[in-house]
Formats: sequence, C-alpha cells, structure tokens
Amino acid sequence: MLKLSAVSLQLSDTRVLQDINFALQDGEFIGIIGPNGAGKTSLLRLVQRTLAPSAGQITLQHKALDNYTATELARTVAVVNQTTLPLFALTAEQVAAMGLLPHKSWFEQNTSHDIAIVSRALAKVGLAAKAGQQVDTLSGGELQRLFIARALVQQPRLLLLDEPTNHLDVKYQHQVLQLTQQLGVAVLACLHDLNLAAWYCDKLLLLDQGRQVIFGSPQQVLQPDILQRVFDLPCQIHQQHGQLQVSFMPPAQSGKVAS
Repeated sequence: MLKLSAVSLQLSDTRVLQDINFALQDGEFIGIIGPNGAGKTSLLRLVQRTLAPSAGQITLQHKALDNYTATELARTVAVVNQTTLPLFALTAEQVAAMGLLPHKSWFEQNTSHDIAIVSRALAKVGLAAKAGQQVDTLSGGELQRLFIARALVQQPRLLLLDEPTNHLDVKYQHQVLQLTQQLGVAVLACLHDLNLAAWYCDKLLLLDQGRQVIFGSPQQVLQPDILQRVFDLPCQIHQQHGQLQVSFMPPAQSGKVAS
C-alpha cells in the first residue's frame, strides 16, 4: 500500500527527517511514536503531500506519490488532522458528506447513492441518530468519530491520523482507536500514548530527532532499553490483560528536597 525508501526532509537549515524506511501493507495499522519534535507529523505531511521529501522516494500502491493528481490522491488517501476548522453552522450529516467532494464535479448534486454512503459511514461510527444534529453540540469523542466518518465517505485505501486521541477522555480514546482498527483500510497514525499504540497497532515506527530508531511489532519496538534511551526516562515493560504496558518513572534525583 505505502512504501518509504530512504526518505529525508530538509526545511531551511534543519534536517527534520533522515533516511526513513518502512512499508505499510493493505489493511495494516501502523503507529508513529516518539518524543515531541521527533518528526511524526512531518512524516504524515510527506505522505499527504503537503510537504515534499528532500531525498528518497514514497510510493503508494506501487506508484510514485508525485505521479498522483490531486484528485487521485484525495480518492486514495483520507486525512484526519489533530486540529480542524470550526464547523458550527453545519450538521453532522453535512460534515460527513464533505468526503464526497473528491468524487464530484463542480455543482454536481448528491445522488441517492451518495446519501446512502454518508448514512452508512455515520452508522459505522455510531452517529446515525445524530445525523441532523449541529456539530457544536457533539462531544469531543463524537466529533472525532464524525471526522473519521467524513474520511470513510471518501472511500480511501489509506487513512492518515494525526494524534486522533488528543484531548479525549480515556473512554473515547479507546472508542476512536477501536473503530479505526476495525475499518478494514490501511492506517498510519501519529500516537502520543505508547500504551494505546501497543494495544491497537500492528506495527510501530519509533522516531527520535528525525531519525528512525526501530520499526517492527510492538513487542520488538517497546523494549525498556530502547525507550529509556529515546525518552530519557527509566522505563519498565510488563504484561496486563495480554497486552504490553509501558511505565515511565521519574528521573533519578541526586538529592532530596529539604522540607
């Protein structure tokens, strides 16, 4: 589905990413993890082509990313960004229907088939009953699910997510990632929470200061020595309910603070 080969990104005098190599298979869920400033969002922007690599090649479905037209790319890749513009005057159904735009010509009306696609997407994310509701009345978790519904209406082969659980309560974090995992499309997501990444991702790409530290299964990537080196904190890994759990401890102190 997606392959990055020796991809680097230089912005002005700053090397943002260097020599990134990994492949995403059809239907696979890959999480991009790493400290702030590691280059996670920049990597997503390369794949959605809002940035161009300084070196290397990105291929999508065995075709160079540069060779896609804007319409072809919009029909293949859907993006759910960390922040979105306010959509307070629209209903949930109208927002979801925005996913039809890459498939429509100017002033082309929605058909009954289009409306059915929107209805199915809203049902899939559990928002069928709120189709006519104003988006400013939705909860954070509902709003994030709505944006995933809009992406589904695009009928993509690849879904890009930038911190999809950011600012969500724990229940909604699991709800959104569980939904994403079940969509049946390839997913590439930047994730801040390593435990959520371990629970839902098939593979992980760990970045640090723009470099690829390791790419592999959660068991291969979430190793105490690797995480301690990258995040600069003592780390322990244990199993809970059959899943890896990552625990970071406070840094060692040279002395106690006087009371």
